[in-house]
Amino acid sequence: MNTLSLKTVSVTKEQALAQKKWVIVDAEGQVLGRMCSKIAKLLRGKYKPNFTPNVDCGDNVVVINASKVVLTGNKWSDRQYVRYTGYPGGQCQFSPQDLMDKGADRLIKKVVKGMLPKNRLGDKLICNLYVFAGAEHDKQAQQPETIDINALK
Repeated sequence: MNTLSLKTVSVTKEQALAQKKWVIVDAEGQVLGRMCSKIAKLLRGKYKPNFTPNVDCGDNVVVINASKVVLTGNKWSDRQYVRYTGYPGGQCQFSPQDLMDKGADRLIKKVVKGMLPKNRLGDKLICNLYVFAGAEHDKQAQQPETIDINALK
C-alpha cells in the first residue's frame, strides 16, 4: 500500500552547503529596515522550501550601493543606538549618520545582525553578508545572480 509519509525531513549541513546560492541586492533607494528584514530572511533561508531552523541553509548575500540607502523622516539624526562598554560612564550613543560616516557597511550589518538569532547560528549567518558602498564588488568569481528585493514578501 502506498501511503503518505508524515515524517518531517530536516536538512543536514552538507545538504545545506550544496544548495547555497550567491545573490546580489541593490540598496539604492531602498528603505533600510524593510530591505534588511528581507536580507535577514535570505540569510536565514526562510524563502526556501527546505528551511530548517537550526542549520545555516540560507544564501550568501552581496549588498551593493549601501551608501545610497534611505531612512524616512528624521531618523538619520533622531534615532539613537546605545552601546555600553561595561565600565562606569561607558555608555555611548550614536546615530545612523555616525555609522554611515565610519563606513556604509557598518549600518547595514548592524541592522541585519539585530534581526538574526542571538546565538552561534546568528554569528555564522552574519558572515554570509557582504556589503559594499559602491556598485563594484569582488564576488564576481562566485557568479551571483541579481534579485529584485521588492519582489520578495
